Amino acid sequence: MSLLHNAALVEPFAELSRFRGEFYSCLTSRADALFELADAVLCADGPVRSLVELSLVGEHRRGHGSLYSALSTGRVDVSRLRRALAGVPLPRAADGRLVLAADITCWLRPDAHTSPERILCHTYGRGKDQHIPVPGWPYSVICALETGRSSWTAPLDALRLAPGDDGATVTARQMRELIERLIEAGQWHQDDADILIVVDAGYDVPRLAFLLKDLPVQVLGRMRSDRVLRRAAPPREPHTMGRPPRHGGEFVFGDPATWGTPDAQTVTETRLYGKAAAQAWDRLHPRLTHRSAWAAQLGALPVIEGTVIHLRVDRLPSGATPKPVWLWWSGTDATTTDVDRLWQAFLRRFDIEHTFRFFKQTLGWTCPKIRTPDAADRWTWLILAVYAQLRLARPLAADLRRPWEKPSEPHKLTPARVRRDFRHLRPKAACPARAPKPTSPGPGRPPGRKNSRPTPRHDVHTVHKTDTARRKKKASTTPRPRRTA
Repeated sequence: MSLLHNAALVEPFAELSRFRGEFYSCLTSRADALFELADAVLCADGPVRSLVELSLVGEHRRGHGSLYSALSTGRVDVSRLRRALAGVPLPRAADGRLVLAADITCWLRPDAHTSPERILCHTYGRGKDQHIPVPGWPYSVICALETGRSSWTAPLDALRLAPGDDGATVTARQMRELIERLIEAGQWHQDDADILIVVDAGYDVPRLAFLLKDLPVQVLGRMRSDRVLRRAAPPREPHTMGRPPRHGGEFVFGDPATWGTPDAQTVTETRLYGKAAAQAWDRLHPRLTHRSAWAAQLGALPVIEGTVIHLRVDRLPSGATPKPVWLWWSGTDATTTDVDRLWQAFLRRFDIEHTFRFFKQTLGWTCPKIRTPDAADRWTWLILAVYAQLRLARPLAADLRRPWEKPSEPHKLTPARVRRDFRHLRPKAACPARAPKPTSPGPGRPPGRKNSRPTPRHDVHTVHKTDTARRKKKASTTPRPRRTA
C-alpha cells in the first residue's frame, strides 16, 4: 500500500502541500528561483557548504547565476510568510499551553568590510572564560517549544537587530506582533491558558514582562546570581507621618541569610540531573532607577512583582560542577505544581540551541558570503521556510539511517534524518515552480578593463559613550591604593 493510500498520512501531505503553495505565493519576485533554491537546501546530500554547490542539486533546474541573482534582487513578502508560519500546527506543552522561547543568534561577518549594518556580537566558547566581540549580524529568533526531550522546535519569527536597537524593546515588539498573529490564526482562544515566554539571562525579564503586561502571557527568565531584589512594602503603621515606603527588605541572591522561609519548595528525582531541589519566594521585585532602559520613563517607576525560583541539581550530564539557577516568573502565588512546571519549561528552552546549530551546520544558514543585509534577511526567511517544511514532513519521513547509526522510532526522527528522506517526499507534494526558460549569460566586464566603481566600505557600529563619560576624571589630591582583590 502506498503512502497516499494511507488515510493517516493524507492530512500531513495536504498540510505540507498547502504550506508549499503559500510559501510560493509569498515570493513576489524571482519566485521560481527562490523556491527551487529552498528545495535544493531540502534535498541536498549532506550539509550545505556553499551556495554554488546548491546549483548542482537535481531539484535546482537553474544555473548558479540565477541562484545568486535571486538572493540579490528577489523579494519575499515577509508579513505574509509570518502569517503562514503562524497558521501551521504548533507544538504544545504537557498542559496544552503555548511555550515560546526567544534568543539572539549571530551571523558572524568579521572580514566583510563592504557589508553595512554590522554590529559587535558577543560570542561564547572561543576561549576559557573569554567572550570576544566579533562583527556580524545578530538575529532575534522566536520558536515554539514542545514537551519532552527533543531537538525539534517551531521557528516562527526572525528579526535582524539594526545598529542602536535595544534587545529587550525589539524583542517585546517582535513578541507582541507574533502573539497577535497567533491569536488571529486561532492558535490561542479566550479560555486557554496564558502563553509562557521563556528567555535566558541576556534579557531584562521584569522589563519584558512590563512591556507585555496587556497580553495573555507569562514571562519566565533566568537572572544573574549577583542580583538584589526587594520584598513587598510592609503595611503602614497607623498615625505614621511621611512618605509611605515603596520597597521592603532586600533579597540578596548571594546571601542566604536574607532569603527567609520559602513560600513553596519541591524535590524531584531526574535521570540526567539527579535530585532537583526548587525553592520559590513570592512577590519579589527589582528596585528600578532612571537609568539604562528606564531613563526615558517619566514619573515614578513601576513595581514589577514576581516569583523567584532557586533551582539546585546534584550533577550535570557534562560532568561539570552544577551551579544554582535563579529564575524570575511574572506570576505570583505559585504552587508546588507551578514551580515544577516552570523550571522544567526553562530547561526546554535550551532546545532552541539545537535549532540554531542545525541552521548553521546542516542547512548552511551562515555559509553564504552575502554582502547586503537585505539579502541576508531573504536567505534567513528561506531557511525558516525550509525548516517549517521539515517539521510538516516529520510524520511522513522514513528512517534512512547510516549503517553505523542506531534505528529510531518514526516519531523520534531528528530534523537531519527527516531531511534525508525529503527528496522522496517532494514529488508527492505540490511544486508550483515553473520550468526555467533557456537563456544565455551576459557579456560581463570586458577583459582587461578595471573596476571603475569599487564597493564602498562600512565601519562596524559601536556604541559611543556620552560626553560626560568621556571627560577625564580630575586627579585626586589624596590618592588611595588600588584594590587588587
